[in-house]
Amino acid sequence: MQLDLNLLAALDALLEEGSVAGAAARLHVTAPAMSRSLGRIRRTTGDQILVRTGRTMTPTPYAIAVREQVHELLHQVQGVLAPSRELDLATLERTFTLRWHDSLIALGGPALLAAVRGQAPGVRLRFVAESSTDSPELRRGEVDLEANANRPSAPDIRTESVGESRLVIVVRQGHPLTSVRTVTAQQYAAAEHITVSRRGNLSNALDDALARLGLTRRVVATAPTESAALEFARGSDLLVSVPEATTRPAVADLGLTVLPLPLELPSAPVYLSWHQRYDTDHAHVWLRGLARAALSSCDASQPTTSGSSTR
Repeated sequence: MQLDLNLLAALDALLEEGSVAGAAARLHVTAPAMSRSLGRIRRTTGDQILVRTGRTMTPTPYAIAVREQVHELLHQVQGVLAPSRELDLATLERTFTLRWHDSLIALGGPALLAAVRGQAPGVRLRFVAESSTDSPELRRGEVDLEANANRPSAPDIRTESVGESRLVIVVRQGHPLTSVRTVTAQQYAAAEHITVSRRGNLSNALDDALARLGLTRRVVATAPTESAALEFARGSDLLVSVPEATTRPAVADLGLTVLPLPLELPSAPVYLSWHQRYDTDHAHVWLRGLARAALSSCDASQPTTSGSSTR
């Protein structure tokens, strides 16, 4: 049986995009050419792969079952067949998918994109939102690089610490706490709070620290991103506790004030994470270096995500 490895790339694109047109654009071929590839895949596998449902196409149970295997096989084939040579950034054409915490995108994203465009104009970056649940996209190769406060425990995921930042209180200008000389733990606990949590959690490490002092606070709301939480704080007397580095771009624009946190807590970390398959991928190594520099240069204390946002 003779197999055309181009069909593997076509199948991967079809399963990823869920449409002939999307797969064609992904592989830079015409839609008719991709339709012919889909026909050959159907004949080879004996399965329809994608079936039309109204105006969209839906993968078959077989396609869903083999999607991850196809993606992994394609990466293995590319690794075997790609020659080990010096990276030519001027001619490099590649799309990287980055799943970063929203505050890190705001802090380091522009610098990273500027560096990428300056060195490799054919490279595109796809910043995607974090999921509210732990997801396997990094292991499947659907996400190239993560940046957040999570340190993955899976043995096949590489992780590098690139910085940390201390937590601070952010309130609106004119908030009652801005008139006191030093905010105490008791005053902090007595105020009303909004937390940042992708999963909607109303408590985090700050509550544990308060409990050790015999104090509790009242969390009246939770927001999925720091930018949303800061908007709540902007228009109310709510307190939001976030890493210092992530507040700086928003403080002047939103009319906010930063106050010291009256609790002893370790600084919040920020990690870069990727799958081990990219350890020796020249383009990925190049991107990691630029990402590391972009995040590290944002602030002397190094930007990061809040501990509450990763819970």
